Amino acid sequence: MRTQRPLTWDIRGAFAGLLAFLALVAGVALSMWTAPAEATPRVPVDDDEIVERLPAVAGWSREERRLRRELVQRPRDAAVAVEAAQSYLDLARSQGDARYAGHAMGALQAWQPMTAATPTAVLVMHATVAQFLHDFDGAERTLRQALAQESSNAQGWLTLATLLRVRGRYGESDAACKALVRLQQNLYAQACLAENAGLRGDHPAARDTVQGLLALPALRDPRQAATRQWLWTTLAEVEELAGRKDEAGQAYRQALSAERSGYDVIAYSDFLLAIDRPADVLPLLATEPRSDAVLLRLAIATQRLDTRGALPAARRAIAQRDTQELTARFEAAALRPGTTAVHGREHALFALDVQNDPVQAVRLARQNVQLQREPVDVLVFARAASAAKDTAAQDEVRALMRTTGLRDARTEALLK
Repeated sequence: MRTQRPLTWDIRGAFAGLLAFLALVAGVALSMWTAPAEATPRVPVDDDEIVERLPAVAGWSREERRLRRELVQRPRDAAVAVEAAQSYLDLARSQGDARYAGHAMGALQAWQPMTAATPTAVLVMHATVAQFLHDFDGAERTLRQALAQESSNAQGWLTLATLLRVRGRYGESDAACKALVRLQQNLYAQACLAENAGLRGDHPAARDTVQGLLALPALRDPRQAATRQWLWTTLAEVEELAGRKDEAGQAYRQALSAERSGYDVIAYSDFLLAIDRPADVLPLLATEPRSDAVLLRLAIATQRLDTRGALPAARRAIAQRDTQELTARFEAAALRPGTTAVHGREHALFALDVQNDPVQAVRLARQNVQLQREPVDVLVFARAASAAKDTAAQDEVRALMRTTGLRDARTEALLK
């Protein structure tokens, strides 16, 4: 239900699954910014100066060169541009590095400014990248433009449904989900509506729907690993909303066994921290790219273990360096215009769980829910309000849940 990978469905690889699934069952299925902390900006003296080399990623360099060549040769080839943008966005998600999302936008630059003549696929891709960068207003405008041009674009409707859900607009998200029914993309339509039902508190119906989809024979195909992962993660999040911890943990493990993703690793880490198992977070995150989200969960887990005297001395030194690096990143991000929205949730968690500053956490969480209202965002706001003993903020959380219709056992327990 989240947009950040670590942070969106977004769309959690669903489109790739969509294409493979359609090939199997026609008519049944549809398919934080971690820039280096530099308090003082450095301006290159000429256009040829190399400012920084992005980290090498296995299997990407050759593909990157091929796509760059094709983009130079055919800059107005929509298929090439979308493929290149998708590859960069996949890297941004897996590495937790928004600079790759900037490259994705660059791959679509030939269609700026976007007009009625811009190919629909380019519009949808542009909106997907904008959503990753938390430009939700811009993403929604672009998606609606794309769907006005091509109302049968399933990926556009799926992306719009997710975006509206993230912003707490469940009724509008339902309408986008139902567009998939009209397009006979039943699997994704059902899963889309089930997510919204779970958010509203109809956990049994949401659970039954997702479990039914997971039982489809076509999903046993190895090519459907991404779709199974997405459905298991959806089920895990429904179970968390329902307060069923054992079932949520089992579903998260199933998701990770189907296909490991950065989104699921972070979501499962948050779950483990919520049920007070910080020691299990360290091995889970050990091989993940050092994104803000990863460093934050490591800092929270190690701090809790250290408080209990359960953190080895060697790990304590590493934890101190990680916390210092994370602090520098947030301080640097605060100096960059327009980055507050991208870091809102993580920054609030950092203030609450690492800096032990609930008053600051309330301020940051309040700002964050103005933009995105996923259950985790509301939960962080409620946790901060409770820790700060801020009754006014607690009332704001209650009002927000009434306005959106969100039902979340975790948040409701904090507000009693």
